[in-house]
Formats: sequence, C-alpha cells, structure tokens
Amino acid sequence: MAQPGRAVTVSDVQQLVRRKDEIEAQIKACYELLEDQKGVGMNEPLVDVEGFPRADIDLYQVRTARHNIICLQNDHKALMKEVEEALHQLHAREKEKQAKDEAEALAEARSQEQGQPRPFARVNEVTPGSPASLSGLQVDDEIVEFGSVNAHNFQNLQNIATVVQHSEGRPLSVTVIRGGKKVHVGLTPKRWAGKGLLG
Repeated sequence: MAQPGRAVTVSDVQQLVRRKDEIEAQIKACYELLEDQKGVGMNEPLVDVEGFPRADIDLYQVRTARHNIICLQNDHKALMKEVEEALHQLHAREKEKQAKDEAEALAEARSQEQGQPRPFARVNEVTPGSPASLSGLQVDDEIVEFGSVNAHNFQNLQNIATVVQHSEGRPLSVTVIRGGKKVHVGLTPKRWAGKGLLG
C-alpha cells in the first residue's frame, strides 16, 4: 500500500482491489467449508438438544471457519475503507491537475495576448516607388511600433510625422502585425518624387 506522505497511484488502487478479491475468495471458501458440514452456517448451534457437542460435524473445522470468516470480514471492511480513501485521493488529484492545467492554459493565453503588442495605426495606402513601398510596408499592416512611438505613447498621427522629420535619411525600426504575425520593417524616410518622406 502507499506509504504515508506518498501520492496514491492507480497501481496502488489496483493492488488494493486485488487484495480485496483475494479476501472475498477466502471468505467464500470458508462459507463453502461450512456448507459441507451439513449446511452449518455462522449461527447454528454446535451442540445437540441434550447440550453435547454435535457428532455429525467436524467441530474444529466449523469453529476455525467461523473464526476465519469474522477475521476476514473485518479485514475486508478495513480494506474497503482504504480503497475508498485511495479513490478519493486519486480523484481529488485528478481534479487538482485538471484545474492546474486549465489555469496554466489560461495564463499562457493571457501572456500571449500581452506578448502581442497593441497596434495604434493601420496602413491604408502605400504609393508604389515610395520609401514606404521600398521598405516592404503593405496595405492593412497594423503598426505597433514606429521608431519610438508605440501604443502607450501614441496620441495622434502628428507623433509619427515628428519622428519621420527627425529621422530623414536614417533607418527607422517599424514593427507591424501582418496576418497575425509580428513583422519588422526597416524604413528610411527620405525625399522622393512623391509627397512627404514616406509615401
């Protein structure tokens, strides 16, 4: 049986059930022995009407069988209690494990949500041949970082315009979400044939 302080395993329970089956088989064998002794059960008198020991049965065998049945039934009762406790522990542990797994899955989902930065703008147009187009920016890219601007400090598009003016001719790190994935784009604002420094 499981030692105190050690978690109960399925094989512990199976071992207990095997022991229970063995005890039940022994009890059955003892009852069969009583049955062979002229059907003497657990309560029939072992003396005749005159108070003498019955001569038609093996008294020693009957008394031993009765004694064994009582002992085995006590063992059986104790064992059933052990089986019940072991099953309770097993189920409680299974429930605990399930709750833990659910909590971990939830925590993982939350951390992924937090790990995915929040976009603050969406690209709705990219002019062909412009610095934005050459950098690989695409329509529907969701911008999560534009140089030093991100969802936490973004107020309006003027923030981006300021970063662009201060970064003319220098590469800017731009992070976008495209199709659910994070994509880094190197964008260098510069003068070109069209309007603005990006296009």
